[in-house]
Amino acid sequence: MKTFFLETSLLQEYISSDEMDSYRQRVELIHTHLQHSEENESELLGWHHYPLNDQDELLQSIEDIATEIKLNAEVLVVIGVGGSFLGAKAVQDALSPYFGSKENGIEVVYVGQNMSGAYIKQLVNYLDGKSVYVNVISKSGSTMEPALAFRVLRNYMEERYGFDAKQRIIATTDASKGILKELANEEGYRTFVINNDIGGRYSILTPVGLLPIAVSGNDITSLLAGAKAAAQDLQESSLDKNSAYQYAVIRQILHKKGYDIELLASFEPALKCFHEWWKQLFGESEGKEKKGIFPASVTFSTDLHSIGQYIQDGQRILFETLLHFHEISEDQSIPFDESNHDGLNYLSHRTFNEVNRICKDGTALAHDEGGVPVLKIELAKLDEFHMGYLIFFFMKSCAMSAYLFGVNPFDQPGVEAYKNKMLSLLKNTELIGGK
Repeated sequence: MKTFFLETSLLQEYISSDEMDSYRQRVELIHTHLQHSEENESELLGWHHYPLNDQDELLQSIEDIATEIKLNAEVLVVIGVGGSFLGAKAVQDALSPYFGSKENGIEVVYVGQNMSGAYIKQLVNYLDGKSVYVNVISKSGSTMEPALAFRVLRNYMEERYGFDAKQRIIATTDASKGILKELANEEGYRTFVINNDIGGRYSILTPVGLLPIAVSGNDITSLLAGAKAAAQDLQESSLDKNSAYQYAVIRQILHKKGYDIELLASFEPALKCFHEWWKQLFGESEGKEKKGIFPASVTFSTDLHSIGQYIQDGQRILFETLLHFHEISEDQSIPFDESNHDGLNYLSHRTFNEVNRICKDGTALAHDEGGVPVLKIELAKLDEFHMGYLIFFFMKSCAMSAYLFGVNPFDQPGVEAYKNKMLSLLKNTELIGGK
């Protein structure tokens, strides 16, 4: 099959060609805005042309440090929250073995994405006796979760490695300003730059994501090549020819008809963290001014035996995007059993991946009959190239969809609300003795 295919045959009763046509003019205006992203300095549109630019020098510098880490460490600890960890972990989980690490990679673990004392305490204990590098990722250096985690890990590294700790700590941060940049300059940490025109949830294809992905043993050159292919394919302004814009418009039409929740469903457990990256991308980009589609996710066939009942027979408020990769690197044949106690010998000429594909098709048909709008995204293979293609497809779709909602895809004012309340509570409890 071809690299990427957006399958919409099950949407005919929900969306008409006239409804799609009604968005053409707005889509073309937004497309022009995106294509001239380098002129729109007030918006964080740097990701849009990023895969099309020559990144050879950057990739080589990332590969060099990744090789150093793999030769001198057993574990890389990545400190970050939101887009500073979700993208890298999404690709790492999707392309790594379920059990153990890739032969050409080492273990990559994440901290700074929660406030659990148990989590960070157990992580520090786990690191004892293992050779460690740290990659701290933050544009400002002041976001509380990663900043506190870095306090702990910095102390740990300095106590354990002394003067050599500075060689084992790599900062991915702003090019010229911020607390973390200042500290990196003072301590002599090596740094990678977070581009000023690329926001966190759009940063997976920059050093933010690329260094951890490379250390985990994945091919970042192929990842960027897939994103470049998508960026080239999706330069069309025509709604008929641009699948990213088709997806964005389909979401808009369904939302106007009362389908306020989108379920991203996949059929490989390894994609579970990719769901989380997708939820942040669309949730933070669209969820403003009391607008947006609520992004949720399920992993099949596991969730067909839990939330599947609601999907099939619950309120008709959700639509479903089924994500499927046709070729998975490994497979297991189904053995023939002489006793046939389970009555499943009729499947003995098949493999698990074949059955999984049929599960996808059966799920789509069942949910369609149950009144759930279903669209399918099909990719040829679960590998770096196709993951890069899918990542860029979703970023471009998300930007278009947010603009169609009339909101800025690149800010997140609502995120500041919890921070302000938390800081107020922390300062108040400090004033009354911490109780």
